[in-house]
Amino acid sequence: MYAPPPLAVMSLPCHRYGMQGMVKHVRRLIEVLRHMGRSREDAEDLIQEAFLRLHIYCQTHDVREEEAFLVRTVRNLSVDSHRRAHRELYVDDPVETLPLVDIRLTPDEDVAVQQRLDTVRAVLDALKPRTREVFLMHRVEGYSSAQIAEQFEISVSAVEKHIARAVLALMTIVERE
Repeated sequence: MYAPPPLAVMSLPCHRYGMQGMVKHVRRLIEVLRHMGRSREDAEDLIQEAFLRLHIYCQTHDVREEEAFLVRTVRNLSVDSHRRAHRELYVDDPVETLPLVDIRLTPDEDVAVQQRLDTVRAVLDALKPRTREVFLMHRVEGYSSAQIAEQFEISVSAVEKHIARAVLALMTIVERE
């Protein structure tokens, strides 16, 4: 499962906690890196680099909280590693010089969307008023079935049946298209 750190790490000038302290640090660092989505192998490499940096830093400075230093270091190393691995996601140009893309709908797409909305509106208008109102409260306004049931003084089961009727009516239109 866990291999202890190399003996070179044990000779850190500011390391005061012995092997048990090292094991605790390494376990904590693995946990931090695993939560950041790193594989165990990547975590071990980053932890080794963090201990090396702690060793170098301790030669000229006093570190009061080794674990905090190590956690911050492995997090920074992880972010830097991710950025290097995905360099293609970043551009060097300033935002002002990047080309703007027009994301508006084309006229044809706009007409198609309007037609689809008109169809949905017609289907919803054809529903019984209470079914339409329950459906809109649930799907558009975000009310829970229990809240709707309380407001209309009906059972939760009745609310769910209203919602199912509306969904079924909309699905029928989608299947036709």
